[in-house]
Amino acid sequence: MQLLTKALLQRFEKVGRQEDKKDPIVIAKFFNPTGAGTWYATEYDPTDKMFFGYVSIFGDWNDEWGSFSLDELENYRGMFGLGIERDLYFDEQPISQVMPKAKL
Repeated sequence: MQLLTKALLQRFEKVGRQEDKKDPIVIAKFFNPTGAGTWYATEYDPTDKMFFGYVSIFGDWNDEWGSFSLDELENYRGMFGLGIERDLYFDEQPISQVMPKAKL
């Protein structure tokens, strides 16, 4: 499965940077199907293939806002050789609806 489609690229471009928004829109959700890790992407820079968003590895105090790489998501292999997946059923929504504790 492709993590980043043309439609998602266009959506990220249309939404643009959200650093001034108190409740940014999560455009895509990625997850590890065999272990810990969920990435909520609010921005994407196609030049360096970097996302910005909220990263929750264990759902604890280590969760944080930051940058993460498309290449790293695509190249990760976990149990049974499975990689990171994009949640195909995720609908865009403000971060407050996805992760209420994720405050900017």
